[in-house]
Amino acid sequence: MTGNPATVSDALSQGLELLSRAGVPSPDVDAELLIGHVLGLNRGQVQAKAITRSPIDAEQLGTISALFARRAAREPLQHITGRAPFRSLELAVGPGVFVPRPETEQVAQFAIDALRNAATPEPIGIDLGTGSGAIALAMATEVPHARVFGVENSPNAFVWTKRNFRESGATNATAVFIDLDRALPELDGTVAVVISNPPYIPLGAIPRDPEVRLFDPAHALYGGEDGLDVVRQVSRTARRLLHPGGTLVLEHGELQAAEIAALLAADGWHAIATHPDFLGRDRATTALR
Repeated sequence: MTGNPATVSDALSQGLELLSRAGVPSPDVDAELLIGHVLGLNRGQVQAKAITRSPIDAEQLGTISALFARRAAREPLQHITGRAPFRSLELAVGPGVFVPRPETEQVAQFAIDALRNAATPEPIGIDLGTGSGAIALAMATEVPHARVFGVENSPNAFVWTKRNFRESGATNATAVFIDLDRALPELDGTVAVVISNPPYIPLGAIPRDPEVRLFDPAHALYGGEDGLDVVRQVSRTARRLLHPGGTLVLEHGELQAAEIAALLAADGWHAIATHPDFLGRDRATTALR
């Protein structure tokens, strides 16, 4: 890095070079977000200060450089900043919990729409395997007349579940720590919507992205030999919980749609439909009880 004092432009150049060499996707975006995280700025403000070559002090530069090094080692950006955006929410995340993905925002819309259209004044929605609470809290905040439960069975993930439920201020959302097959028997036959983004990677399939392979918890990734063990469990639990006509929403891998449709049909589900994501990949399946 050249010139004294150091500037935002210098830091941005350093980050872009380092993250590009490390093979980080969107290195420019990540560099801007990490600088903004340290300086308390949004991306637009970072870009403006880079253009005007605004100075930064040595302590700030040292902190930024350390964060660049962590990201270059392919630690997820969200672990470094401690926050992950999801729809209108900003969630706390870190080691032990699955980082919510942009494609899940689209899957959550199916559950939100079904909850909004439920023909009861206080419909119930359940997110099985809620992790950070992303889907459950999206339902609770976007359908405020609903009652929403986020169910999680990982102690490490539930630390983040509780924190996000508390920080959201959503009084209609409840976090529940229990195994999925024993979840909420008092609600059997009364639930309008059950959604799940279960672990669905087969045990023999190793994720390509280092951020996933090295940092996401295995508990949230792998679903048995064929990847569908937890899907089977969700199907059974959802049939118990949902009232007749209630909606099931499942996120899954792009090559699993046919297997999941057959599994649900064998379990007695109706109106089974597969839905592509914005890139045209099969991403979600919906069905009616």
